[in-house]
Amino acid sequence: MKHKFLNKKIILPNFGLSSSRKIKIYGLFGLSIILTILLVTKDVPVVANQPNLLNSQSITQQPDNNLDLLQQGKNYYQKGQYTEAAKIWQQALKSYQNNKDSVSQVQVLNYLALAYKDLGKIPQAQTTITESLNLLKNWKTSDNQNHLLLAQALNTQGTIQLLQGQTETAIDTWKQATAIYERAGDNTGKLISQINQAQGLQNLGQYRRAKTLLEELVTASQSQPDNLLKAQSLRSLGVALQTIGDLKQSKTALEKSLAISKQLNSPKDVSAVVFSLGNIAQDLAEYDVAIGNYQEVVNLSPEIQEKLSAQLNQLSVLVKLERWEAVEALTPIIENNLAQLAASRPAIYARINFAETLMTIEEKIESGKASLTSNNPKIAELLATAIQQAREIKDSRSEAYALQELGKLYQDNSQLAEAKKLTQQAQNIAQEMNASDLLALTATQSGAIAKAQGDIDSAIAAYETAFNNIQSLRGDLVAISTDVQFDFKESIEPIYREYVGLLLEKGDNQKNLKQARQVIEALQIAELDNYFRDACVDNYPVNIDQIDVQAAVIYPIILSDRLEVILSIPKQPLHHYTTKLSKKQVENTLRHLYSYMSRGYIREESFRLSQRLYKWLIAPAEEKLNSNNVKTLVFVLDGLLRNLPMSALHDGDRYLIEKYNVALSPGLQLFPQGLQRKKLDVLAAGLTEARQGFSSLPAVTGEIKELTKEFPAKTLLNQDFTRDKLKKELDSQSFPIVHLATHGQFSSNPQETFLLTWSDRISILDFDRLFQKRRLGILEPVELLVMSACQTASGDNRATLGLAGLALRSGAKSTIASLWSVNDESTANLMKEFYQQLNNSQLSKAEALRQAQIKIMANPLYQHPYFWASFVLVGNWL
Repeated sequence: MKHKFLNKKIILPNFGLSSSRKIKIYGLFGLSIILTILLVTKDVPVVANQPNLLNSQSITQQPDNNLDLLQQGKNYYQKGQYTEAAKIWQQALKSYQNNKDSVSQVQVLNYLALAYKDLGKIPQAQTTITESLNLLKNWKTSDNQNHLLLAQALNTQGTIQLLQGQTETAIDTWKQATAIYERAGDNTGKLISQINQAQGLQNLGQYRRAKTLLEELVTASQSQPDNLLKAQSLRSLGVALQTIGDLKQSKTALEKSLAISKQLNSPKDVSAVVFSLGNIAQDLAEYDVAIGNYQEVVNLSPEIQEKLSAQLNQLSVLVKLERWEAVEALTPIIENNLAQLAASRPAIYARINFAETLMTIEEKIESGKASLTSNNPKIAELLATAIQQAREIKDSRSEAYALQELGKLYQDNSQLAEAKKLTQQAQNIAQEMNASDLLALTATQSGAIAKAQGDIDSAIAAYETAFNNIQSLRGDLVAISTDVQFDFKESIEPIYREYVGLLLEKGDNQKNLKQARQVIEALQIAELDNYFRDACVDNYPVNIDQIDVQAAVIYPIILSDRLEVILSIPKQPLHHYTTKLSKKQVENTLRHLYSYMSRGYIREESFRLSQRLYKWLIAPAEEKLNSNNVKTLVFVLDGLLRNLPMSALHDGDRYLIEKYNVALSPGLQLFPQGLQRKKLDVLAAGLTEARQGFSSLPAVTGEIKELTKEFPAKTLLNQDFTRDKLKKELDSQSFPIVHLATHGQFSSNPQETFLLTWSDRISILDFDRLFQKRRLGILEPVELLVMSACQTASGDNRATLGLAGLALRSGAKSTIASLWSVNDESTANLMKEFYQQLNNSQLSKAEALRQAQIKIMANPLYQHPYFWASFVLVGNWL
């Protein structure tokens, strides 16, 4: 969309200036540094609890009014009145300085630094904590008290470094504090600094490391009595679990934290947990619950920044729900609260967040969905102020985000020259910081602008930079940074697609085609990483010429304005062909064809659609396939194409499976070794009776019986088929073939992907545990995993990610599964034929499945693709 800005240029303040992403408000709650609990609790700070400090002569000699000042400051701080706390502590500091009480100076300087930090006065906070650390360095004594004071100061120093964008430095600082606390035997202080480390790891996007550390800390804290520190650690764990997509466990941790916080009557901590629960509700699409949670935070919290965080998230939900009266009522309240904030990173992010939400409202206005007054000038002003504030506090990271967002605003207004300058400034900052996440963002923006200007070479170079930086972040692509919330589908995936589209505009340039293939392969891995919320997919590039000289690989990719296909044939240059179609046209065809096939409809339209898809994907390659004696087609499919069996494509005379072996691959970088032709013992498990609301599968008995005629087999049927018994058998010996004849569902949501057993369900996470000995190399990997009665989730366009997910989690070299629920009897017949063919050592798995499908379709009762095409082979086809 285009932001019109009242049909004139944006006028910005002169502050030295020659993509739509939402700043993440996990906020000052979910990712706040909990060392402030030292001041928030009703107890005195940890350091003050040390006997040596309580009995130190320097403190006991102070007049009572100095101790009163220290406590008064803590009282103000607890209420969120940081300015008053700072004033009181400044008075106390002067008194300690006059009395040359260095111990108390160190302590009050630490408190003052925290107050300045919460006021957003980051330079003053840094100066203050540096003064505290310098005093400590000058001490010649090395008793326990001094070590603990140093650890506390280092915790504060790390907090300030984090707010300055120096996350790695902050983590190192907290590690120093942890070591000191550990040597001093202070478990509480150690826990604080370790939680800070975990939150720093979250800031770097390293959520798995953060989760592991937090889980260890929560386990260690279970034996401790309920206190606010325990509540904080549970909340931090909840946020980490939410970020990696484990919403159920996240909610459990947060609810435990909430119960402790309420029990201890801590409104600040209660509001913090309620805020996080609001974010969980958003992720679960429970929008009214989320709105209610955020409103509760507004009512509970005394702090403007915390109220604002909740209001910004509330506004975002209201816009999503198009509740315009509530939006109009809330907007001026947010503006007023923003005006009260001093310059700080949270304040800057709040402005960018607000600006981005207002840009979303502008889209609604232009599309006619909202009858509101345009906020265009206000958006520019918000971002300009954010840039100014970032420069004031010398926060380069915040400045880069604000500059890029302003560049996006100019681009949307078709002011490309200004957009290019702003984006380049942001990119320069990212390069200076060596920040891969920022480089990926800014380079993507530069590429989009260059493309809009018609400079394709510059656009390709920019997208190459973005791609390379995303690849370097692969381990944490789940959420590149806590500063910005990336939706993979909306923010990351389009970078791959735009890059491929630009590369393929150059025709059959081999360098570009090879790079495009690499990007498509990388997208396949990135999608699986995102599916698992973890970069757990092992990938090793494989040369197909060394695998199967009679196999061709077909890479279709759906772009916004065309369908592109790259063809890879051993010992031949890459080739590509294009069909000019909109994404909507392609996807409509795919949806209709899936509907006909999966429901068994016999209509002329289904054949027409099947032939159309054949024309797009196969016909342009037929001459090359024939001349190179290709026997097997391996598809690396994209988008909705994954939901369709390629074997059922029709050339007007025959189905594709009648001409070629057909296999699917998530990418040849994931290619495992082929079937080892030796004794093929089978572990077969299944259900024949109706269980947990699923229908009976009476033909499973015969299916498994026929299998045992071909191979030695251990069977688990009905009551014997439980998760625990399956694991016991899998752990007992190597089974080259595992056959599971039971209901199951593949979904784009890992939590909704499962296989049914007699009394429970096997999830993707269970697959990790079931096949753990094989993944660790204790037992040999499964050669072939067969899931004969599964189906993709209805209406789920990305459900086959669940199929690939189960296959990868099992570690199986090859997987056969069904894309839709198939007739029980025809499935049993097909499986019988498949295992008979597989017993022929001269046939590959792909050929064995092909022969079985051809045999089934020869039966007049089962001619329709519904009965045989659903079964697909994923992984190694040999």
